[in-house]
Amino acid sequence: MLQPFERQDHRPAVRDGQVAPVTCAACGCRLADMHDGTWSHFGPLGGRDARGCRVECVEAPHDASGRALAA
Repeated sequence: MLQPFERQDHRPAVRDGQVAPVTCAACGCRLADMHDGTWSHFGPLGGRDARGCRVECVEAPHDASGRALAA
């Protein structure tokens, strides 16, 4: 049975006094709001982001500035 698509918000955050989407500082991908104060890559799979790029932070939660948080 197929799982329903889970909606992930791409809500903006305030950076440098401007409302802007949160993007990964390492690769530039737009991040999804996880509603717990962190953002994450959309659908990480096999160490790759949504564009297929290999980035070390793909499975890590990010802060509002797009930097991966230490585990």
